[in-house]
Amino acid sequence: MIGNRTMIEWTYIHSKKSRFIDDLIVATDDARIFDTVNGFGGKAIMTSPDHATGTDRLIEVANLHLGFELVLNIQGDEPGIESDLLDGVIQSKKNHPTWQMATACVPFLEIEDPKDPNRVKVVFDSNLEARYFSRSCIPYSTSLKPIYYRHLGIYLYDRDFLLKYNQLPKSDWEAAESLEQLRALQSGYKIGMFIAKQASLAVDTPGDLEIVRNFFQTQGLI
Repeated sequence: MIGNRTMIEWTYIHSKKSRFIDDLIVATDDARIFDTVNGFGGKAIMTSPDHATGTDRLIEVANLHLGFELVLNIQGDEPGIESDLLDGVIQSKKNHPTWQMATACVPFLEIEDPKDPNRVKVVFDSNLEARYFSRSCIPYSTSLKPIYYRHLGIYLYDRDFLLKYNQLPKSDWEAAESLEQLRALQSGYKIGMFIAKQASLAVDTPGDLEIVRNFFQTQGLI
């Protein structure tokens, strides 16, 4: 709970503010989440409990909705997600049709610790195409203070690419970092980056939840 609403409801409310999202669905294998979403008037789909990854769950839903060319995956632990972030990722992908995927990042704040493995880092080239994602500090420097970019857990896919994603070769990068997107990179596909000016914190730990609750209080949301 964050105030008098669940985290998934806050994520749903803020995602609905996007100018470009045509249909918003919560995909879950947990009846409690399904019932919660239906209870606040959202749309939810029960998916198989046997999926190994969230991407596999997304593929199941994409196979049921044939009329969309782009599929956006928003994590359920992003209660403060900004509509500008969602719209920025979608617009960036539309501007770069050769990207099979698009995602987002934000510069680390001074108070954030880039050594925290829960804060995934990304490096990208001058074409805003990702080169690597890591839980370690990248780029590494002993003398200069590099600018770290925190990866944000949002993915936009060409639907045709998404439907074949789980057929890509297993990636040792993915296994080492426990990051699904590395499977696409290691197979040579393009992941474009939208650089956000700011972004709310995803809830990965109980400590994160308290930070988000305090932030919501300062914003007058709870």
